[in-house]
Amino acid sequence: MTLIAMTQPSSAGKVAFLGDYPPRQCGIATFTEDLRDAVAELLPDWSCPVVAVTDPGRSYDYPPDVRFEIPENEARAYVRAAEFLNMSSTSVLCVQHEFGIFGGPAGGHVISLLKRARMPVVTTLHTVLQTPTEEQRRVFDEIAAHSSRLVVMTAKGEEILRRVWHIAPEKIVTIPHGIPDVPFVDPGFYKDQFGVAGRPVMLTAGLLGPGKGIEYGIEALPEIVREHPEVVYIILGATHPNLLRAEGETYRLSLERLAKKLGVERNVMFVNRYVDDGDLTEFIGAADIYLTPYLNEAQVTSGTLAYCFGAGKAVISTPYWHAAELLAEDRGILVPFRDPAAISAAANDLLGNETRRFAMRKQAYLLGREMIWSAVARSYAATFDEVLTEFRAAPSSARERPAATLSRDHVDLPLWRFDHLLHMTDSTGVLQHAIHSVPWFDHGYCADDNARALLLTVLVEDLDGMPPELRPVQSATAAFLQHALEPGAGRFRNFMSFDRRWLEAAGSEDSHGRALWALGAVVGRTRRSSLRHWAGALFEQALPAVEHFTSPRAWAFAILGLHEYLRVLHGDLLAARWRLELSERLMDLFRRNRGPDWPWLEDIVSYDNARIPHALILTGRWTEQPEMIETGLEALRWLQTHQTGRGGCFRPVGSNGFWPRGQPPAAYDQQPVEAAASVSACIEAWHATKDPFWRTEASRSFDWFLGSNDLSLPLYDASNGGCCDGLHVNRVNQNQGAESTLSFLLALAEMRNLTNLSLIFSKPSEP
Repeated sequence: MTLIAMTQPSSAGKVAFLGDYPPRQCGIATFTEDLRDAVAELLPDWSCPVVAVTDPGRSYDYPPDVRFEIPENEARAYVRAAEFLNMSSTSVLCVQHEFGIFGGPAGGHVISLLKRARMPVVTTLHTVLQTPTEEQRRVFDEIAAHSSRLVVMTAKGEEILRRVWHIAPEKIVTIPHGIPDVPFVDPGFYKDQFGVAGRPVMLTAGLLGPGKGIEYGIEALPEIVREHPEVVYIILGATHPNLLRAEGETYRLSLERLAKKLGVERNVMFVNRYVDDGDLTEFIGAADIYLTPYLNEAQVTSGTLAYCFGAGKAVISTPYWHAAELLAEDRGILVPFRDPAAISAAANDLLGNETRRFAMRKQAYLLGREMIWSAVARSYAATFDEVLTEFRAAPSSARERPAATLSRDHVDLPLWRFDHLLHMTDSTGVLQHAIHSVPWFDHGYCADDNARALLLTVLVEDLDGMPPELRPVQSATAAFLQHALEPGAGRFRNFMSFDRRWLEAAGSEDSHGRALWALGAVVGRTRRSSLRHWAGALFEQALPAVEHFTSPRAWAFAILGLHEYLRVLHGDLLAARWRLELSERLMDLFRRNRGPDWPWLEDIVSYDNARIPHALILTGRWTEQPEMIETGLEALRWLQTHQTGRGGCFRPVGSNGFWPRGQPPAAYDQQPVEAAASVSACIEAWHATKDPFWRTEASRSFDWFLGSNDLSLPLYDASNGGCCDGLHVNRVNQNQGAESTLSFLLALAEMRNLTNLSLIFSKPSEP
């Protein structure tokens, strides 16, 4: 195990620690606190403030160590945190990194902080991925570029950084996971306080979730009990908060049922609580064997494994990376994944062979002295001193990172407001129309708007976490789509009266395509596995109908849904074929209908127009078809150029006549659905090209809602979050229907995501 030299560093002044922090209940929070306290104790002259990241929907009574709080999904809070660190003359910033603890795609919000930080950054990697996604690679490359050192806790982590991420060796520091300094004592000293005196004790500790493989430990118990009837298996830890929010105690209850089914419930002790270091030390002290039957090989560090190993415990573990490295050379026993027979054989061997168990314990304890927090703190302090010396020696131009300013369109995005949407939603679903802001029962419901609303809930959850007030909307709209699908025909019905009677046997092709889009987004983005499975099943039932569709817009909506679906189920060859097939159908129409001054697929530009180039650009990007991308970009640029009104504002093609070939486009009535479609398509064009033109066009299209239009009148109602139904030649249509309101909210979701990406990937001096 390679460590940085533990020299006594000179004073670095102020070292700030960024990460989760107690009382938030997670392993990284505990690590951040332990590391911060160890460094502060080692060098009491140093100031060690904490910048804490708070998970969505939660608030904590942080201790005085925490000087600044970042709401996880609030992109601009990371910029404010950088300003705080700069103004408070922080010497070094120590970041705790794992992709899931920071907001934004792949945790990318933190990059906006790192770009603006005017001090060297030391980043501790709690996860080192061997097969990252494109987004994870993009984010981590930025993090690495803005970090003076990357700290890993194992040799395997260092090897992956070099081989997969091509990080220079001199930038990598290996420092083990810290552990408390506890005495080497007999387990019997602690057992009586847990009611297990005189009994052999096996222990698994940590936040519970399916990846921990605890079911295999329970399945191993019958064979262990046959040889050691008094054995007790303590399963210590609360259910992981994210899992608890999504699925409740389903996993823990399944473990309890399994123990009862196997007849070993008297040998299993569930301790359903999150324990602090003091309590954890006592539970570990009582254990004869520590068991980690984890299922994922690609786990580069485990805090509880380090704690137990360093406390001198005999360990049985599956060979995930950290365990394989730490338990080599008979410092523990490695068993295959998902193999309860191997676990029972190893446990029986250790429980029946006290000499071997004691030798294993002693070897682990002696090696663990290199891992106690005081030793780890010295290594970190030496690293801080080293990067600060380099930073001060660098030319001043290399040290300065001017704080970025945000452009107007980023600063002035409205906050989320769902009042009107909630007023338009009942237990059946979202109502179609409103008279001013009052729901209009006469027109009932439609699948179109319920699909839009379901899509919105997923996008909001993906951006900022699920607001509690949107949960009923998500539930009602999902149920509406479930009921809307006519099983025999495999088609969605669209219109339903207020008294819940379907008004047609099958809805329009476009409404079917929008429903597929919403369902695909649920599959591709939601964190709730039960909802994802529901959406996947309904998506599969509804997809075959598109084979006979003739509407180009229905094809485009279905393509957008297929792309969302393939975000996670990219191995579904049928879905991939349909995405390509529908895109080729659009391309065929372009080839047959476009001309030198008419780069369009039909002889009329009608409604939801930008969705068509959006679908082509998206498919072209992900299937590597340049012609498709260029066709989409050409059509979209042509649309945006001609959708320009007074003073350069966005002027969507009006619904009062649309735009027939050879005639001028209708100027009115301008519809919110057109502005929303243009926002989405321009953002996709920006993803494809990184041309700032498209980001400007997205903002221009969005500003139409806010009053940058031909009448200089806002359609968005800031008092309730609603949106008016359109722009007439001399007035705003004051009715706030579901389509209009949802169009605005969907466009706002797109713009908020664009803001996040701009914060992440822009240069420090740019918006």
